[in-house]
Amino acid sequence: MSTDLAPGANLAALRKDRGLSQVQLARKASVSVSLLSKIEVGDRTLTPAIATVLGKAMGLTMAEVLGRAGAAGGEQQLTALRAAIRDYDLPGRERIEEKKINAALGAALSLRKEVKVAELLTALPKLLRDATTHAHEANTPEAWMVLSDAYSAAYWLAARHRWMDLAELAVTRQRWAVEQKPNPLGAAVADRDRAGTYLNFGDVESGLTVIDRAIANAERDLSGTERDIAVSILNLRGMTLAGRLPDKREAGREAERHVQSALRTSQGMSHVLNVHGLTAGPQNVLAHQLATYVDLGKPRDALAITDDLPTALAGLPPTRLAPTFINAARAHLDIADRQGALEKLALAWDAAPQMARIHPMGQEVFRVVSSLHRRSNRELLRLAKIAGIDA
Repeated sequence: MSTDLAPGANLAALRKDRGLSQVQLARKASVSVSLLSKIEVGDRTLTPAIATVLGKAMGLTMAEVLGRAGAAGGEQQLTALRAAIRDYDLPGRERIEEKKINAALGAALSLRKEVKVAELLTALPKLLRDATTHAHEANTPEAWMVLSDAYSAAYWLAARHRWMDLAELAVTRQRWAVEQKPNPLGAAVADRDRAGTYLNFGDVESGLTVIDRAIANAERDLSGTERDIAVSILNLRGMTLAGRLPDKREAGREAERHVQSALRTSQGMSHVLNVHGLTAGPQNVLAHQLATYVDLGKPRDALAITDDLPTALAGLPPTRLAPTFINAARAHLDIADRQGALEKLALAWDAAPQMARIHPMGQEVFRVVSSLHRRSNRELLRLAKIAGIDA
């Protein structure tokens, strides 16, 4: 079921639906009643790590606690997407020109990069059906990779909305497509996306197992720039997963291992590279490093990475800019810098307005900043209007 509630408010609703008091849930999850109370009223953010432990105490995944976002393009389009993914082995009869399908994929990946989620949801069903038809007819590594990339875009869209059943199905189809013809780089991209489903379910240990195995495969099967790209994007996912390990000492150690590997493999990339819908390069390493430090409970370390975040992120697409600014806002909030948090939220909202409606941590930081201000604020009202959130 979709919800318009920010994660902390959604948590309160889930707890009450299960007839649990704050004391009972806090005891089951081994968190303090004070923390749970502050999260529910909007004085503290509900972090992914806390969402995971509270979810387990209620028999829910992290994604369910954060709340499923509604389909901006409409439930009819979501139904069409589900049907297209279901018909993965049923190609159409009309021949699809390679030039046409490549252009359609390029347009979809641009919508993903610009975080135009409603438009992407509208485009994906036809893209998947046409890519399926073309792949079965051409039966080349390039054609199957186009289909794999289309499924990757579907995974990305589903994961952003916390439609985790659809996300799991999309990555399964993505892996199936890329395995039709040998394609080690495509396999690395598919493994990176599969590990993302474990991240959203809160099963970080299994996600890290997928990543470490994928890195070993990439180092064995690829060489040169393709190997560096594959190892880099896999390490980016690895550091995010590692940062959410329950044992913070182990989390810090594992995260740093992935950080250093990502830095090494991105050294030769002088600018941002866009590969199969993903971003590689030193700017994206910085973005993930900042997010990981915030997850590790090191907000000052996160903010100390750079004193000019917009410049440091130059060249990254909105799909990466917005989450990074949101993570920076969370870091400011963690050190009681409400104005800094609001400023970074404004950058995130301006970079990708549609993400403001669906990003759980963006909604949560906004909710807490609004609660702490406890007065009318022009910038809060502007952001609320963009995001469709009550301020």
